[in-house]
Order: sequence, then C-alpha cells, then structure tokens
Amino acid sequence: MMNRVFLACLLVLTVSGADAQTTVVRAGKLIDPETGRAVTNQMIVVEGEKITAVGANLAVPKGATVVDLSDFTILPGLVDSHTHLGLTYKDIPENNYYYLTYVMESTPLRAIQAASNGIQLLNSGFTVVRDLGNNALYTDTAHRVAVEQGWIPGPTIINSGLIIGGMGGQFWPTPEMAKQHNIVYPEYLDADTPDEIVKAVRENMLFGAKIIKICVDCKPWGYTADEMRLFIREAAKGGLKVAGHVQTPEGASRAIEAGLWSIEHGMALSEEHHKLMAQKGIYLASTDTPFTAYSGSKEAFEGIVTKLKSAWKNGVKITFSTDMDYWKTGNDMNRGELTINFLLTWKAAGIPNADILKAMTVTGYECAQIEKERGPIKPGMFADMIAVKGNPLDDIDALRDVRFVMKNGMVFKRDGVMTPEKFFHAGPVNGWRKR
Repeated sequence: MMNRVFLACLLVLTVSGADAQTTVVRAGKLIDPETGRAVTNQMIVVEGEKITAVGANLAVPKGATVVDLSDFTILPGLVDSHTHLGLTYKDIPENNYYYLTYVMESTPLRAIQAASNGIQLLNSGFTVVRDLGNNALYTDTAHRVAVEQGWIPGPTIINSGLIIGGMGGQFWPTPEMAKQHNIVYPEYLDADTPDEIVKAVRENMLFGAKIIKICVDCKPWGYTADEMRLFIREAAKGGLKVAGHVQTPEGASRAIEAGLWSIEHGMALSEEHHKLMAQKGIYLASTDTPFTAYSGSKEAFEGIVTKLKSAWKNGVKITFSTDMDYWKTGNDMNRGELTINFLLTWKAAGIPNADILKAMTVTGYECAQIEKERGPIKPGMFADMIAVKGNPLDDIDALRDVRFVMKNGMVFKRDGVMTPEKFFHAGPVNGWRKR
C-alpha cells in the first residue's frame, strides 16, 4: 500500500513539475504536407507539450504567450530518416577513413559530439531523426535519454544501437584484430547463427534500441531471407522494426523478399526492386548524397539522381535521408546545413516540392513509427513545428533558412536565434526510468 501511495505522489510531482505554459502561435500560412496545401491566418494553441487547438480567430487563453509569426509559413518539423550523430569522420587526421575514427575517438567523446550534432540539426529544423548505428558503445541511447530527460535540446531520436552483421560487420579485420582484440565491437555486433541473431537483437533492445539495424550484405555471403525473417520476429517481441543496410542487388532482393521495414541506401536498387518495394510498402532511406565541393563526384551523383527519380516514379515510400557522418577541413557548414544540402539531389531528380516536403515530414514520421504522436499540426499531437520566411511548396529552398523552431511546446529558436535555456533541466522531466 505504501509503495502505491509513494508512486502516486511521485507521478503527481512529475506531472505538476512539467512546464504547463500556454503558447499561441499566429501563422501567416500553415502547411499540411499530407495534402500539399497551405491555409492562411491560422492560430495554434499549445498547452505544455501538446497542441490543443488549431483554427482561425481562436480566443487567446488568459495568460498565454503569443508568438506572432504572421509573416511566416508554419509546418511540422523535418525528419532525417538515416543519420549518424555519433560519428564524424574527417580528412584530418584519419583521411576520411571512419575505421580510424572508431579507433581514435572514445565513446564519451563521440557522445558529446552526438549531442552537439543534435543541437545543430534542431537548429536547422530537424525535430526527428533515425540514428542508425556507428555510435560506439550506445552513445545513441545515452543521447536519446538525455534529450527525453530535458538535459539537453535535440531532436526526437529513434536509435538502433549497434549495427548487427555477420562476423566483421563492414570491417575486414585480420585474425589477430578480430579474435584477440575484438576490434569490430562495438562498432558492429557479430551474429552468424540463429542463436547469435536472437541474442544480438535482445542485447540491443536491452540497451535501449528503438529500431534494429542489420548489415544485409556487408559480406559476400550475407543474410538469407529466412535469417532476416528471424530478425523481424525477434525484434517484434520488443515492438521494434528492422532496417537493412543494403549494398548489392542480390541483398536487396533478399531484403525485399523477407519484408524488412526499411531499406537503407538506394544505389543497389533497380527499377524492379522499386516496384516490389512499392507493392510491399517497404520504406526507402536512400541516402542521396549530393555532388558538392566537399563531397561526392559528378558520375556518382548522376547515378544517385537516376535511382532516386526511379523510386519516386514507381511510388516507393521514400524518406529524406542523408547518412550524414563526415566533415572536411575548411568547410564552415554546420551539421544542419550539411544535412539540408541534400535537397540538391531531390531537386536534380525533378521531384515536385510537395513530394519532397512529404518525404521530409509525413513519410519520415511514418518510417520512424511516431506518426500518431508527432508530425501533423493538429490537436493532441506534440507541438513540434518550424517556421520559414517563404513557402516551401513554391520553393523548397525556403527550408534552408529556418527562423523558428518549437520542440515539445518549447521555443528553441526565434527570429533566427537559438534560445535553448528552457531545454536544460537539472533532473528528470520524464521520470528516472527512461532507457
């Protein structure tokens, strides 16, 4: 009885300690990316973390803070469906060789960099990310929990924990390094047999993964369709889906046959693959790297554009995704600017602005499996929204200059300036048992 009373009191204290501030946002235009339409002169009422009302000429609640964005366009926060917040490989000192990054940079250092990268992404309007591995020893879980506890600002993180693959993962280690020094772990988690597959999935779920990521074909032998179905069944016990890193046409065919939730990277996919994915409703995080002064090549870019255009033409559920994990000496772009610059590829593919915006919002929220609580700006949803000066339905590059960001009902950025002080909290805003 005493335990129940104590828990009830703790719940009351946690709830009453939350910020129940009421905010009213006046929107010059309000975009619904699902329909590709914008309405004018709307008011959005936010109480605490959630939206409670949307419409024209609403009454302003007594004591509410009014944010006047009548000259701006409001839309849901953006989603990067494939990124690596805890990895930044560089030309100096590791010569763009991320195996060396893993060896040279510790888990704590990469966790701090992940937090910095998350803040930079939020500043550019990305309120949700799927963080898919290469995060050392579960820096992604630690980062997610820190954001959820209110200790630091950042996007909502759907994290994979360690990437699971056949022995070696994407590495090709020597016997000494693999067997005597365990060089692959924790960048990858070896799983070659059914028992190892089950154990690897359960380990990731135990340590806080929200999606399971596997290397479908990082080795020539790869996983069979049946082995991938085992991953799917085991992950489902924890309510998780399976994302598959794919780099060969044969691996793509097996992944589609198995019915993975999402396929990561699109360069190995043919038009026939795209048609099958559309039929099965498999998401594509195609990580469409642009050709820029700091990355890529013209020849590779042309192939990426062709594949992206085919996926769109064939009705695949494409997400905006970047695989962002690099930086070049002398480049003054931050992580958010590097991420939004992937618009170059979508524009080169001739994809309409409305469809690009849908990929960056609606499809991304669905792929992350949070569309019932985040995304649409409507009552009952978490108050995650951004504002830009132009209208991205007319010019998608309007997304390059995000002037306002609200996350969980709190203003993170206003008038183009970050004001994150309310996001920093000394003790848990969502209880101590977050994992």
